Amino acid sequence: MKLAFVLFKYFPYGGLERDFLRIAKICQARGHDIHVYSFIWQGEVPEGFKLTLIPVKGMSNHQRIYDFSNKFSQLLLEEQQSFDLVVGFNKMQNLDLYYAADPCYEAKVREQHGRLYRLSKRYKVFQSMEEAVFAADKQVELLFISDIQMENFKQIYHTPAECFHSLPPGVDRSRIRPDNAIEIRTRVRQSLSLQEDDKLLLMIGTGYKRKGVDRAMTALASLPDALRKKTYLLVAGEDKISKYQALAKKLGIADQVHLPGARDDVPELLLASDLFMHPARHENTGTVLLEAIAAGIPQVISGVCGYAFHIEQAQAGKVLAEPFEQNQYNEVLLDMLTSDQWQQWQDNALYYMRHSDIFSMPDKVSDIIEATGEKRTIANVYRMAQK
Repeated sequence: MKLAFVLFKYFPYGGLERDFLRIAKICQARGHDIHVYSFIWQGEVPEGFKLTLIPVKGMSNHQRIYDFSNKFSQLLLEEQQSFDLVVGFNKMQNLDLYYAADPCYEAKVREQHGRLYRLSKRYKVFQSMEEAVFAADKQVELLFISDIQMENFKQIYHTPAECFHSLPPGVDRSRIRPDNAIEIRTRVRQSLSLQEDDKLLLMIGTGYKRKGVDRAMTALASLPDALRKKTYLLVAGEDKISKYQALAKKLGIADQVHLPGARDDVPELLLASDLFMHPARHENTGTVLLEAIAAGIPQVISGVCGYAFHIEQAQAGKVLAEPFEQNQYNEVLLDMLTSDQWQQWQDNALYYMRHSDIFSMPDKVSDIIEATGEKRTIANVYRMAQK
């Protein structure tokens, strides 16, 4: 099949972007022709991918997104592109399948905003994009990694149940703890100038406020002096780092906090860490939590994360109840760093990884793409025969 994959922006370290890339590569390996449309692309273009960058105009993010959607629609008409399917990773017009990595915008608006907000251009753009995917008459195949989010869309847009597909997680197998994990741990910790008895706290992700980096810093600063001086926080991900460097200085932990930006060695950093932290303010799923499980790293996270139940089921760390309370997080961090259960948490995580389906999402999505293409081909043949 000739497949069009559409996403607003691509950079190598985003969760949605990594999901897109793995799905597209599996489709390519199955013999399909891959065309990609975006307006920002950072990093290398995989061999065999046909990338089209669509220039956009607009001062704000929603203006650029609106312009991109319109230009992509026009491109389909003008060039008479005969794609078998259009697979979208952001909400927009003209999709045959949508990979739902984002929560329901309309549900968020109803919860957090009043009537005045609905008069804004921003609201009108994002609501129309969402409706173009989920309206009952659109018949877009909807691929969901969060069953909780599915219910919001069904209630608001009355989307037919048969359009929804529930997906298993899709952890990259490169995150599985290797046989030489101890050797890697020692080497990486030495490169970070860590002593054997130092504690390394790890966070991974772009968008520090959403991930709760300030919450993690506050918890680190709350530790007793002797433990705090032997405990370090490393945050692998992109954001405006200067703001958080200033916060670390204010909290008196500037020497304990390392903000290197995005990193290519996340699997090794996981092995080097003692505890994975994810006190997120909101998180649709949190694949990174399952990556930590696959690496055998205990974790302490906020209960808002969609995949928090995996950590609870695995008994691989601590999940805080919502609403989030900083004092509770501080206490749990201290408890975990001084606990003798670390090995048990690691063993539990690795057992769960070996006995649960946390890897197959990209293959499942590729199966659905092929089944949808076959179904629509049969439908087209039937319509032609009826004429």
